[in-house]
Amino acid sequence: MATTSSFSFSIPNPNPNPRTSSLPLSKQLFGFSLPSSSTAKTTTLKLRSRNPTSFTPTPIKCSVSEATAPVEKKKLMRRSDIRNIAIVAHVDHGKTTLVDSMLRQAKVFRDNQVVQERIMDSNDIERERGITILSKNTSITYKDSKINIIDTPGHSDFGGEVERILNMVEGILLVVDSVEGPMPQTRFVLKKALEFGHAVVVVVNKIDRPSARPDFVINSTFELFIELNATDEQCDFQAIYASGIKGKAGLSADNLSDDLGPLFEAIMRCIPGPAIEDGALQMLATNIEYDEHKGRIAIGRLHAGELRKGMDVKVCTSEDSCRFAKVSELFVYEKFNRVSVDSVKAGDICAVCGINDIQIGETIADKTDGKPLPAIRVEEPTVKMAFAINTSPFVGREGKYVTSRNLRDRLSRELERNLAMKVEDGETADTFIVSGRGTLHITILIENMRREGFEFMVGPPKVINKRVNDKLLEPYEIATVEVPEEHMGPVVELLGKRRGQMIDMQGLGSEGTNLIKYKIPTRGLLGLRNAILTASRGTAILNTIFDSYGPWAGDMSTRDLGSLVAFEGGTSTSYALSSSQDRGQLFIGPGVDVYKGQIVGIHQRSGDLSLNVCKKKAATNIRSNKEQSVILDTPLDYSLDDCIEYIQEDELVEVTPLSIRMCKNPKFSKKSSR
Repeated sequence: MATTSSFSFSIPNPNPNPRTSSLPLSKQLFGFSLPSSSTAKTTTLKLRSRNPTSFTPTPIKCSVSEATAPVEKKKLMRRSDIRNIAIVAHVDHGKTTLVDSMLRQAKVFRDNQVVQERIMDSNDIERERGITILSKNTSITYKDSKINIIDTPGHSDFGGEVERILNMVEGILLVVDSVEGPMPQTRFVLKKALEFGHAVVVVVNKIDRPSARPDFVINSTFELFIELNATDEQCDFQAIYASGIKGKAGLSADNLSDDLGPLFEAIMRCIPGPAIEDGALQMLATNIEYDEHKGRIAIGRLHAGELRKGMDVKVCTSEDSCRFAKVSELFVYEKFNRVSVDSVKAGDICAVCGINDIQIGETIADKTDGKPLPAIRVEEPTVKMAFAINTSPFVGREGKYVTSRNLRDRLSRELERNLAMKVEDGETADTFIVSGRGTLHITILIENMRREGFEFMVGPPKVINKRVNDKLLEPYEIATVEVPEEHMGPVVELLGKRRGQMIDMQGLGSEGTNLIKYKIPTRGLLGLRNAILTASRGTAILNTIFDSYGPWAGDMSTRDLGSLVAFEGGTSTSYALSSSQDRGQLFIGPGVDVYKGQIVGIHQRSGDLSLNVCKKKAATNIRSNKEQSVILDTPLDYSLDDCIEYIQEDELVEVTPLSIRMCKNPKFSKKSSR
């Protein structure tokens, strides 16, 4: 039998402004919050003790959900049977694993059903890289209420996905690692959510890690709220402590329940139901999917009215440009599947079929009285790369789509669903300039195209500069590096060479790891990841996010060594490679087809070196007593990301479905010979 005792007393409040004190930590430890009124002088503190072996959901008071309604200009009704939430976090803080546990505990799967890990990462590239690239919808049922959950990417290069998704939800679960605390992407997604006025529930995940420091994480998160100019109500957030992989959660770090019950309770109490406007039908197309049988599928939340199957609607970009269409099919998300329905009411997230030319940001509105909703705004790209048709001697050997028309059509299709990307015509008819949020953003597109059978060439990444008042500005990013103490020196030296300025340095838990934070030009980040891994012997973790545009930092060198270039085509031989490997590190082994101008290795000195890797041993009639054995070093295995980081201004990456090669750009050799 659990015994409960409670008492209360008053404490003076010397600082009535909750923004300048570490209240959320105190609130979580003691269960109290200070009034935001400046006239309040005392606060009543209530302590409650209960049997730690039994967990009873404690009533959670959330000032965010209570204060949201009076702020709105016009009175809106709210649906109490639906919650729309997005799970946002920095990369690798465990949000997809947390979603897995939520789905399992909500009985989405059968007891005997075999379910793979990270079920939401359905894309092949997502599973291979272990990151979320595309946002995905699912839903669970908790106490007769439906919770629509959207899993979002954690990498800053895919921030455009997160920005769109925030239009569909009323609240977010901000997942923060119990050791690392708020990281660059945490700051980005939280800033966007606060601008939308969303309610925030902070989930301190991986609480079972040996070096977990929940008090520090809660205080750091609170300071981040204040930095981002959150309101007093938003600063009074609810914190939940969880272990996503074990499927446990609780209101305190040392007293977790056996399941995620406290997390579900926090969602129901702290995140308001969707607001319903009185008026004609309005739905903003926030995401686009494609089905071979159904065509384009528009996904979004219904803001007002009711949408029915077979209904005639108006599709608007603005008040002046509207066209008519008909809804052929209508779906809602039930558990892990799309389920066909006849009608959808305001507040729910749905998928609409039948409008084959709909674009992200357009509004599906009532045929007669419908008006468009504000369009989605996404931050500008910072990096660009040149895409061109393959001009190497091996063109057409492995690829299915090799012409400029194929390339143009594919890039146009990408623009339809990838708002953060831009495509422009290049200097020639067969060249296109693709701009994105970062190198990874464009690399994922290249990898997808490669798997679809495309064959093309890409140039080195370049930053997008701006000129304001005759001053050249370039993008700067905040780079955070987790590095063991013994490798701090080489990493700090490397960042200093790239014009980085140290902002912060702190110890990370009890694992002997330091976290250093730099403000560094985006130019300095090109090729930095491999250099840092080499300097730290593969132990450092680099994370970056766009900060702002700043003055030009000056010239910098991102690569000190030159390339080994084949000056003759053919098939590589062991005899030729044995002498070539003394000149540097090779990318190829024996028996590989190469062509003139292909990069076959890294020179051990600055400047390029031409050599013949196809040379054969001369046949003689002199018989030797013993054949000379050739010992070759293992060639470097460079991935697509590594190749794009490696190449310089006069080099290209040749991308085919089966191979990734690097070569010298023939246009530059012509210029240099003149």
